[in-house]
Amino acid sequence: MGPFSSIFFTLALLLIAKFLLSSKKKRLPPSPPTLPFIGHLHLFKKPLHHALARLADRHGPILLLRFGSVPVLVVSSASAAEECFTTNDVTFANRPSLPSAKYLSNNYTTLGSTNYGPHWRNLRRVATIELLSTHRLLSSTDVRAEEVRELARRLFFNSKGAVTEGFVKEELKSRLFELALNIMMRMMAGKRYYGNDGEVSEEARQVREMVEELFSLAGTSNLGDFLPMLRWVDFQGVRKRLVRLQKRRDEFMQRLIDELRKGSMEIKQEEVEEEKNMIGDLLLLQKTDPGYYTDQTIKALCLSLLQAGTDTSSNTIEWAMSLLLNNGEALMKAREEIDTRVGNKRLVQESDLSNLAYLQCVIAETLRLYPAGPLLVPHESSNECVVGGYNIPQGTMLLVNAYYIHRDAKTWEDPTKFKPERFENGKGEGKWMIPFGMGRRRCPGEGLAMREVGLVLGTLIQCFEWKRVGKEEVDMDEGSGLTLPKAVPLDAMYSPRQAMIDVLAGL
Repeated sequence: MGPFSSIFFTLALLLIAKFLLSSKKKRLPPSPPTLPFIGHLHLFKKPLHHALARLADRHGPILLLRFGSVPVLVVSSASAAEECFTTNDVTFANRPSLPSAKYLSNNYTTLGSTNYGPHWRNLRRVATIELLSTHRLLSSTDVRAEEVRELARRLFFNSKGAVTEGFVKEELKSRLFELALNIMMRMMAGKRYYGNDGEVSEEARQVREMVEELFSLAGTSNLGDFLPMLRWVDFQGVRKRLVRLQKRRDEFMQRLIDELRKGSMEIKQEEVEEEKNMIGDLLLLQKTDPGYYTDQTIKALCLSLLQAGTDTSSNTIEWAMSLLLNNGEALMKAREEIDTRVGNKRLVQESDLSNLAYLQCVIAETLRLYPAGPLLVPHESSNECVVGGYNIPQGTMLLVNAYYIHRDAKTWEDPTKFKPERFENGKGEGKWMIPFGMGRRRCPGEGLAMREVGLVLGTLIQCFEWKRVGKEEVDMDEGSGLTLPKAVPLDAMYSPRQAMIDVLAGL
C-alpha cells in the first residue's frame, strides 16, 4: 500500500469513527413502532389532540413520530413546550410548508403561514402596529359595541318586531358566528353582512360559506401532505376543493380592495376619519410604499385576520355559555358581579371588563378547558436543536398539545372540572397556559379576542336569563376541526331579564 493510500485509508477510518461516535451521542425522543411508508398515521383517530394525548400517556410527554414521510415532534408537557418557545424559539419559528397549505395561505405568504424572516417581520409589524395595536383596538370599540347591541336587540325583539316573552329556544352558534363575522368585516372593510332586517344577502351567504369551508378544509387530514405517492391522486378530492376555495377567496378579497380603493377616491377629506378601516389604512400606506403594500400583501394580512378572528372567538363564547349552563352557580356569580359593578341602567362596555374579575376567570377557565387551537399552529425546526435532553433533527414539525397541558393533573386540581375560582385572586398565576401560543409566533390578535369574548359574554349574561333546553346537561362532546368546535351546536332557552327591559327596549 503506497503512502497516499495509507493516508486516505487513515482519514476514511477517522471519518467513519467520528460519524459513529456522533451518531451514538444523538439521543432521539421515544417513538412507538412504525409501519412502512405511513409511519404512525394508522394510530390516529379524530380528534387528533385526543389521539396524541393517549400516546403521551403511554410513551411520555416528548415523542418523535412520523406522519408518513414527515418527522413530527409532539410535546405534551409545560416544561418541554416552554423550552421550545424560549430556548429554541427562533429554531421553531418556521412553519411547515405542507402542500395543501399553500392554497389556504396564498402560497405561504400570510402572517400565520410564512416562514420566519424579513417578510414575516414586516407582516407582523403591520399587524401589531397598524391593525391590532391598543390604539387601533380603542378606535374600533364602537364597532364591537354596536354589533353586540344589535345581537341583544335581535334576541329581545322577535322576527316580527315584538318583544320576546317567556323562554325562547335559540341556536347560539349561528348567532355568534354572524356576530364575529360582522365585527371582523366592519373592522377590516367597514362592511356588515347581517343587518337589522334579518335577511341574508347573497354576498353574505357566499362569505359565510367561504369562511366555513376554510375551517372545514383547514381541519381536514390531507394524506397527500404526508404521503408523496398520493399527491397526484387526490382520491379525497381535497385538492380540487382547495383550488376552488383559493380562487373564490382571492376574487372576494380583490373585489373588497377595489371597492375601497374606488370609494376612497370619492370620499371627501373631512369624511376620511369616519370611514377608517384596516384595508383603507393599508391602501393609504400603499400610496407611500407601493412596492411593499401590494394588493397581495393586503390580501395576505386580511385573510389571516379573517381566518383567525371569526370561528375562534365564536367557538370560545359557545363553549363558555355551554359551561355556564351546566354550572348554574357560576352563571349566577357572574351575573351578580355584573349587576354590582355595572348595574341595570346600561349595557356592559369594554371599559368595564377590567373590573369584572369573575367574568375574566370564566373566560380563562374556558380557554383552559377548550383552547381554540388545541394543538396550536404547527411549527418547524430550521436547525437541529435539543428539547428535554433529546436531539431534534432539522426540518421536524412541532405539535404542542395545549389541550393536554391545560388538563395536566400535576398542575391543575380536578383538571377536567369547570372551576373559574381557580383563577381568583391570582391563584392561577404561575400555572402554565398557552391558548394563544407563545414566543415570536404568539397570536397577535389576543387583545382583540379577549375584548370581544368578554363583551359578548358579559352582555348575554347581563341581559337575559338562560337555561338548558331540557333537564339533561349540555352535550360537551368535541367536534373535529382546527378550532375545536362543539360536536353538537348549542341550543339554549333564554328570556329577557326584567331588570334590563328598559335598556333592551331602547336598543
